[in-house]
Amino acid sequence: MISVYIHIPFCHKICTYCDFCKLYRHDNWINSYLDALEKEITQNYHHEEVKTLYIGGGTPSTLNLKELGKLFQIINKLNINKNAEITFEANSEDLTEEKLKFLKKHVNRLSIGIQTFDKKRLKTLNRTLNIDNVKNALKIFKNVNLDLMYGFHNQTLDDLKQDLFKITALNPPHISLYSLILEPHTVFYNQKYQRLDDNHDRQMYDYITSYLKEKGYNHYEISNYSKEGYESKHNLTYWNNENYYGFGLGASGYLNNIRYENTRSLNEYLKGNYLKEKIILSKEETIENEFICGLRKIKGISISEFTQKYQINPLNYKVVKDLLNQKLLIKHKDDLYINKDYLYVSNEILIKFLNTLYTN
Repeated sequence: MISVYIHIPFCHKICTYCDFCKLYRHDNWINSYLDALEKEITQNYHHEEVKTLYIGGGTPSTLNLKELGKLFQIINKLNINKNAEITFEANSEDLTEEKLKFLKKHVNRLSIGIQTFDKKRLKTLNRTLNIDNVKNALKIFKNVNLDLMYGFHNQTLDDLKQDLFKITALNPPHISLYSLILEPHTVFYNQKYQRLDDNHDRQMYDYITSYLKEKGYNHYEISNYSKEGYESKHNLTYWNNENYYGFGLGASGYLNNIRYENTRSLNEYLKGNYLKEKIILSKEETIENEFICGLRKIKGISISEFTQKYQINPLNYKVVKDLLNQKLLIKHKDDLYINKDYLYVSNEILIKFLNTLYTN
């Protein structure tokens, strides 16, 4: 079985921190885009059984009911397993009663971007929050993720505590927490927006982990927390370095050791020129990705599964031995994982696998 990601790049408005989608919704564009999306899927999908489907953006919820109907007609062409996890990404202001009832017929998981409950910061982000819609979504859907951001300029620990209190009071089964990153070419980046320094950011990360654990959330990936049984099956596809299709403008996929990325030019996409580039990975590069993705999970990598998959024991690599000696990695029974005391600097640890995996 395989996973599928479908990208809907349109938004009602462009967030100040986001660089991925810069397309305001336009009726003609959306219909033409959905036509092109259908052609891409028809051309490239090989009818494998789909175990997870993620409809992301952009903002898929910006589509009206007629457009959503067309989207799901296209999706119905996929061979979707009856127990598949089907996630739909949404902004709270779009989730009207009517739209929620429609989505309930087609998906079984929502991912809603909260970002923050602070009205001033929401305005800075060019976002709005309809908390009544969020509460209604949590009543209608059993499986819901809420996204939260931290690390804003001048954000205090008390500010963060307020956001955490409010998000856990909603009792969602899954929470994703991301430190604000200043992406090049965004409004924040161009305005030289100042985020928190690393010391404060680290303090917040440690508090988040401790607080959510007390509230019954399992920290199962660097930025993700869930109640038991509500881990994101689709995202685990990425972290387990498994195959997945990526359909849509700017989408990326990974199939049979080939990583590919679609064009970000709407004009080219509508012409049927979907592919921007593809890279055939060597065995060495595939193993690098196995480490980099797998070690994002708090449980890390299964030594026996890694050995069976690549006929190489991961403990034989010098970089692994060095990181174990430095206590940056921990081996416990069959698991190899990043020391929880160093999760905040996990990116620095993971980069070592790119730079030194095959050095003696």
